[in-house]
Amino acid sequence: MPASPAPAAGSGQAAAAPKGHLETAPPPTSVLLPPWVPEITEEMRRAAFPETHGHEAHDRRVNGFFLFDRLEWQSGEGDALSWGNRGWVGGDINRAWFRTEGHGGDGEVGEADVELLYGRAIHRWWDVVGGVRQDIRPDVRTWMAVGVQGLAPYFFEVAATAYVSDQGRTAARVEVEYEFLLTNRLILQPRGEVTLFGKDDPAAGVGDGLSSGELGVRLRYEFRREFAPYLGVSWVRAFGDTRRIDADAPVGAPRLVLGVRTWF
Repeated sequence: MPASPAPAAGSGQAAAAPKGHLETAPPPTSVLLPPWVPEITEEMRRAAFPETHGHEAHDRRVNGFFLFDRLEWQSGEGDALSWGNRGWVGGDINRAWFRTEGHGGDGEVGEADVELLYGRAIHRWWDVVGGVRQDIRPDVRTWMAVGVQGLAPYFFEVAATAYVSDQGRTAARVEVEYEFLLTNRLILQPRGEVTLFGKDDPAAGVGDGLSSGELGVRLRYEFRREFAPYLGVSWVRAFGDTRRIDADAPVGAPRLVLGVRTWF
């Protein structure tokens, strides 16, 4: 039987591919650009798609953040002013951290400390930190500090730090908080904090083991994300030998808190 003739060129019918072979697409047609459009060069491609090397390029940018998480007046076992704030300067991976907290009443500062730390990101949500803590009241003391901070599963914010003082004493502080978004602006924030010491320290009014704990809940309204007044209730209690050493240690009576959370 004679072979079928091949289709004529330009007839619009492509030649059938032999059995067992895949059809290949015809080569792309070159696009004719207008004469005023310059040809794309390798230099243009490099400028349009620079090598970012992940976070390395972003880490060279210096940014900053400063948060007054708690700036509040407390009423309960005597009126008091309490604060807790933190901030950082640096890039995505390497940062210098600043943290401070304390409280006072009757025109005096009862307790206050300041921490200056170096932080490095070790995971998408976690930093390891290390540096120095300086107690200002009630007793001036310097501590070396090391710890971790970040976002735990189920969006719990956690900060755990261990300390060794210049006198060889040891301590630890653990803070946990969570945010319930009731609406886009109304946020309920439970928060807990515990402190521990390795040995009795009568000069500072603390005992060994679990020394004190705070549990509170605050309801804030964000007029802007950078400015949110809040109200809530807080319980502060001393434990163990701290209650024996310090006769004025808090016993867990509820305190009404009224304050503002702001950042820039």
